[in-house]
Order: sequence, then structure tokens, then C-alpha cells
Amino acid sequence: MSEAIQTLSDVIDPARARAMQAILGHDVAIENGMSLPPFFHQLYFWDPQPPENLGRDGHPKVGGVIPDMGLPRRMWAGGRLKFHAPLIAGQGAKRVSFVEMTERKQGRSGPLGFVTLRHEIWQEGQLCITDWQDLVYRQDPDRDVPKPNPPVARQDEKVCQVQCFDSTMLFRYSALTFNGHRIHYDIDYAKKVEGYGGLVVHGPLLAQLLILLAEKQLGSLTSFEFRATAPLLHFEQAQLCWIDGAAWVRGPDGRQCMQAHAVG
Repeated sequence: MSEAIQTLSDVIDPARARAMQAILGHDVAIENGMSLPPFFHQLYFWDPQPPENLGRDGHPKVGGVIPDMGLPRRMWAGGRLKFHAPLIAGQGAKRVSFVEMTERKQGRSGPLGFVTLRHEIWQEGQLCITDWQDLVYRQDPDRDVPKPNPPVARQDEKVCQVQCFDSTMLFRYSALTFNGHRIHYDIDYAKKVEGYGGLVVHGPLLAQLLILLAEKQLGSLTSFEFRATAPLLHFEQAQLCWIDGAAWVRGPDGRQCMQAHAVG
């Protein structure tokens, strides 16, 4: 069993959860004593660092909680969640974090670093959520190397919801989750340094939307896993798709941006 690398405590403030509901365009309804929607725990357990402890991308520098693998670009590639018990608004909670895996490999586009974190969310002595977070680190893009073609999304969904994004939504979500990654709000950095065509929609935001779609179809969830497969940009309209436990995000050109699986 790995040792904990970090423990953070927080109060599950219902005002923060209501702000998230507002960002998503939902009814603002969460009060003390109510259960949070699944994955809303990402709004809590901030770890604010002074400017000198930040990397060029706005994230805390590696070498602390996350080991330094010598690669500058970070992506949240996917994750897995197990929901053991509801997280209750208005009560204290803690997040205990572990590094489960680090690995460096040679990919088609150059070296890649993989890190898997496991977060345990506890409240009133009970384990409520286990959250595995898969991160990928890579080199800066080579403008002379063509980008790989993204996977094509399936077309057999039973449910399809249209979702639009803009820079305001991405900025508010970054602020609420205390995510300083500049690809989500600094368009010059996103384009000139990391080689994207615009601001990048947060992977966890896409996962959140798919989780809420799955919850609507299944009722309460026991587990959810997701994998980011292609970037979605802030000016693009997406389709949130569902069929029989499978969920995915389809971009405007038919590419698959995220795939997921939910269990009720």
C-alpha cells in the first residue's frame, strides 16, 4: 500500500456547489445537508501556491506532489471514480492523495510521462469517493510533425444532447476548480506555446457533463470511467451521447473527444 503524499481538508460549502450549477445552466438548489451531484468534489480541496511555485503553464511546479519527468506539457488524460456514499453539503471532509504509478515511455510523437494519482474523499469517518486521475506529460509540439488523426465517434446513441462552450464558461470553471492551466483561458499561450487552435475545454468539465447525463439515465452511480481522446475547443459545439452505459463526446466534425462508461 502506497503512503499518502498529501491530505487536504475542506468544508463542503454549498455556495460553491451552487456556483457550479449556475455555470452548467442548471437550477441553483444545493443547501446544507443535501447530497452533492456526482463529481462535484472536484470543486473542493484547493491547494493554492504562491506565484514562485507555479510552472509556466499555471499549474504548481512538478517535483512536489507530482514527480518531475522532464516533460513540460500536462494533460488530464482520463480517470476512474467509485462512488461509495454521498458527499453532504455543509460538512467537513478531507482528501487523501496517493501516487499509484509513474512511467515514462516512448510514443510516436516523442517521450511520454504517465502519472496516476488516487484520491480518497472522506467525510464523517466514511470513505465517500475514490477518484483515480490519469495525467500525461509530453514535449512541446513540433510544428513540422503532422498531428495524428483523432478517432471517429460512434453514431448509434439513444440520447444526444447539444452542448455549447465559450471563453466565459471556461474561465468561470477554471476559477471555481482553482485550475490555473493556461490552455483554458490564455488563448495566446494555448496557440503559441502548446499548439492548440483555441482555448481547450477542460477534460473534467466534459467528464462532469457525461456523469450528469449518465446519472439522469441510470439514477445513482456506483462507478464511472472516462478517457480523453481529442481536444475540444471553446468555440466548438459538442454532442453528449449515451447508449446502454456508454457515453461519449462528439465534436462538430464527428471526432470523438471523450469516451466513458457508467455503472448504476
